[in-house]
Amino acid sequence: MPSARIAMWSGPRNISTALMRSFGSRADTIVFDEPLYARYLHARPELRHPGRDEIVAAGPIDMDEITAMLTGPLPPGATISYQKHMAHHLLPGDFDRLGWIDGLCNCFLIRDPGEMITSFIRIVPDPTPADLGLPQQVRLFEIVRDRTGRTPPVLDSRDVLEDPRGMLSALCERVGIPFDNAMLTWEPGPHKTDGVWATHWYDSVYKSTGFVPHRPSNEPVPDRLAGVHAECRALYDTLFQFRLRG
Repeated sequence: MPSARIAMWSGPRNISTALMRSFGSRADTIVFDEPLYARYLHARPELRHPGRDEIVAAGPIDMDEITAMLTGPLPPGATISYQKHMAHHLLPGDFDRLGWIDGLCNCFLIRDPGEMITSFIRIVPDPTPADLGLPQQVRLFEIVRDRTGRTPPVLDSRDVLEDPRGMLSALCERVGIPFDNAMLTWEPGPHKTDGVWATHWYDSVYKSTGFVPHRPSNEPVPDRLAGVHAECRALYDTLFQFRLRG
């Protein structure tokens, strides 16, 4: 039976939760929803994310506990673990102790930075590139590539939305597991695997039962964020050239 431990590193306001739903629909898979989020907020008291206190209280916040959970034995019946990660949840010092990711199949989910920024500023009005996770994604991508000697899988959200079956099949092939048709649909509403922050962020996913076709956004990035947009665009392009094709 093929097995895998998949760590999908994304930025905010992407289709990361939809992909978690997709893998969570497999009978052979256990999913983890942003296991570094509570620790990230605990370390950044200046960040006032919605539901912050509840998230930190729910934990875990100890890195050894988190990594043991993510690399430990799978429950009976599960041969695959899928970890939904936000790249910006990695703290600066974490890049010096990344041994725990060596046993994972590290993948990267990207989205057009203009679309990501205009969505994110509804929650965080003045994000930095680091808030959007792209510097961390590129750094982690390069670390993984250097350690493994292979180019990690990169998914662009638009590609997935335009061809869910093709792109998910390509991803499954790269991580060494069979594609499962169950990945194309899921039950609407909350799922027991959702983090406590779900009520603040997952409204559109709650209403979904599958991947929704991509609709380009015509909303312009505010002038005050032109520099952020330019930096993020260059980082996005660095990863985009390696994206999977269906």
